[in-house]
Amino acid sequence: MAFGAAASLTNALSSPYVAPGRGIDGTVWASCAKVLSLLLDAGWAWAALAVAMGFLAGAVGRGALSGATALIAATSAYYTVDVLGWGAGTDAVDWLVAGVPLGLLLGMVGAAARRPGVVGLVAALTVPVGAAVQMLLLPPRPYPRVTATVVVAEVAVWAGCALGAGWAVHRFWAGRARYAGGVTR
Repeated sequence: MAFGAAASLTNALSSPYVAPGRGIDGTVWASCAKVLSLLLDAGWAWAALAVAMGFLAGAVGRGALSGATALIAATSAYYTVDVLGWGAGTDAVDWLVAGVPLGLLLGMVGAAARRPGVVGLVAALTVPVGAAVQMLLLPPRPYPRVTATVVVAEVAVWAGCALGAGWAVHRFWAGRARYAGGVTR
């Protein structure tokens, strides 16, 4: 729930068109809110939430339920804060309907990321690769020109992609080395 509420709040703080953002418009806080808004509003970030919950849940079935529950809770919190906080319109039903099957699938991916071998590697690469693809096809550029906040957000995403992919590959090779040495979990 905190993820969805934080995404809604950073959107409001980063916009001079709603009350929360009007008070900080033009300050460093507005720039920080804009960077966070660009990061938290990305599809890959919401997917990462479901994958992370699936990873933490462990087993595939629990992972699926955890992923779906996380997306439902975050979406509900997002739109609750939007409506109660600044009277924004809502398309919550659409996102709740989409969140169930996507959350189930992404939660299973997160649980599979715990597995050793190629299956675990592919599952662990889902979020970094998804974020990279979104950056290439739909970069976070809400303005006609590139701003410092956009550059900071893009650098953060690319760094996260590199770190996430590096972690996945390291886990894969460490698991293979353990297996080759006769040590199993």
